[in-house]
Amino acid sequence: MSLAIEARGVEKHFGEVKALAGVDLDVQQGSVVGLLGPNGAGKTTMVKVLSTLLLPTAGSAKVGGFDVVTQADEVRHTIGLTGQYAAVDEYLTGRENLHLFGALYHLPPAQVRARAEELLEQFTLTDAADRTLKTYSGGMRRRLDLAASLIAAPSILFLDEPTTGLDPRSRLGMWEVITSLVQQGTTVLLTTQYLEEADQLADRIVVIDKGLVIANGTSDELKSEVGGDRLEIVISDGARLNDAQSALARIASGDIVTTDVSRTLLAPISGGSTVLPEAIRALDAAGVKFDDIALRRPTLDDVFLSLTGHVAEEEAEPAPKRRGRKKRAA
Repeated sequence: MSLAIEARGVEKHFGEVKALAGVDLDVQQGSVVGLLGPNGAGKTTMVKVLSTLLLPTAGSAKVGGFDVVTQADEVRHTIGLTGQYAAVDEYLTGRENLHLFGALYHLPPAQVRARAEELLEQFTLTDAADRTLKTYSGGMRRRLDLAASLIAAPSILFLDEPTTGLDPRSRLGMWEVITSLVQQGTTVLLTTQYLEEADQLADRIVVIDKGLVIANGTSDELKSEVGGDRLEIVISDGARLNDAQSALARIASGDIVTTDVSRTLLAPISGGSTVLPEAIRALDAAGVKFDDIALRRPTLDDVFLSLTGHVAEEEAEPAPKRRGRKKRAA
């Protein structure tokens, strides 16, 4: 399968600040790659370089087979882009916004009208098509923003934190839309801070921190690097944590971690669910009672903590307030 996006050693400096310090990235056609990292990691800068909004300081990148520096116009005709904040105009209706984006792409008016109606239906916005965006909910605006990025039917789509600020229901709706687009053959590069979003949508995950790629693989591959399954046990009496640790030492496949405040014990194991009965018998034999016991697989939270030393930040900066209506050029 050929590459839709290929980047080698991409750097971007802002004065002495290295937003990107040498990023390599491959995205197969028809796949979803999740670019995962905290605020300030370099995710948005990478998207801006790949979408020709920023020139790289060093390195090279191709999108759809076109160089992002020397063939920028060709790249722009190949891609769609949805940024962190909606680019649609709140003083226009949903339909008018789509027509405006079609005109910016220099598409024939008849094609724009047909495509707009198709997208309004696909994103369940037909009933609200003739209302101004001031009346739209946050989820509706994000759906319209995504629809606008698809007006020219791009084969490659950049989604920069597309669900930031959405409620859980709206986020799930966006996931369904993105999944549908990929099933139709669209290639997606998705940046996100939401670990469950990357887990749900991405075929591969690239973890970036401080402008560098620090991990690359499928969700399962990244989780397996952290370690195997763990027993998580909440002990009834916190004073018996050491007794529980001693009782489970023979079962654990590595160091056991205990937390006094939550009376919790984490024991790495091998053998999966077959170890549960053995652990219960060992605790009973030691006379240690517990409130809860569960088998826990590593999560992307564990991956992120292991790689970066901190959990993923799941609160994005608020969108800047608009100070008034901008006058559009004629």
